[in-house]
Amino acid sequence: MFESALPLVEEFDRLESQLADPATHTDPVLMRRVGRRYASLRPIVETLAAHRSIAADLEAAKELAQLDDGFHDEVAELQERLDEVTARLTRLLAPRDPNDDADAILEIKSGEGGEESALFAGDLLRMYQRYAESVGWGVEVMDAQNTDLGGFKTVTIAVKGVAVEGVGPYGRLKFEGGVHRVQRVPVTETQGRIHTSAAGVLVSPDVEAEEIEINDQDLRIDVFRASGPGGQGVNTTDSAVRITHLPSGVVVSCQNERSQLQNREQAMRMLRSRLAAIAEAQAAEAASQARRSQVRTVDRSERIRTYNFPENRFADHRIGFKAHNLDLVLQGALTPVLDALAEADLAERLGTAR
Repeated sequence: MFESALPLVEEFDRLESQLADPATHTDPVLMRRVGRRYASLRPIVETLAAHRSIAADLEAAKELAQLDDGFHDEVAELQERLDEVTARLTRLLAPRDPNDDADAILEIKSGEGGEESALFAGDLLRMYQRYAESVGWGVEVMDAQNTDLGGFKTVTIAVKGVAVEGVGPYGRLKFEGGVHRVQRVPVTETQGRIHTSAAGVLVSPDVEAEEIEINDQDLRIDVFRASGPGGQGVNTTDSAVRITHLPSGVVVSCQNERSQLQNREQAMRMLRSRLAAIAEAQAAEAASQARRSQVRTVDRSERIRTYNFPENRFADHRIGFKAHNLDLVLQGALTPVLDALAEADLAERLGTAR
């Protein structure tokens, strides 16, 4: 029934041999790549083994039930367990993005709404930080451009962690890409009126330098003095770096670190992530559709989410998800909506595969 899993079992065995080889541990890049793939395949291999074992037990129980009616209850119980394992294995083997087990890079940008939008970008940042903490993932702030009231014009973070069921931070958070709309009374509003503003989120996989080739001749690198409130030491030298990838037009910048070299390394990491997401989008129409749902222009017309503070309401417009627990969502309680988005995506992928 699951013949497509057999090559994955063979690959898992090869990776296990590699992990047992001391030479693998001397190469950190190879070790991370092998370890990540091994971890993503483990649930498939273990679930396939469970499926085979339960199926064999079920056949034996059916034969015994023909001789003794007392085995009918066992047949029913084993059939139920087999159905559950079959459904799980079907999910694990469904067509998927190749970077689902990767770490993620999230860029949050303020849009229409001025300072209120920048403050909302800060709220989204904290929401993702708290969600990551709740599942045991780490968050690294790669770059940030603050505003005077404590918001962010733009902030870029890396979310790192161990894949669960073959799904890492990117596979879990990739549907966060798009325009997020907020409705509330801004702190700067003196008349108590509700305002609507928006912030955009862009999600891409965090890939190793060896995983994507970038020609130095395709890059234009500019350095400039970092900007931001507070007059920090970082603002006194031309340490900020902006990199333009000429073939694609992708532009990334970093000013968070104190040295130009560190900022360049972080900017290159962001660039690799963006290019990997573009390559993935070009590889499959489903991925292309997901990419088009992400940020193009941060205005209120392209919203994927609404965060309504007066009603404590949280809504994802792509799947019709609604909840009246916005206060908890902003504390990182994203699991219900992320599960619903993953289920909708799985249904689409299974439908495409048929």
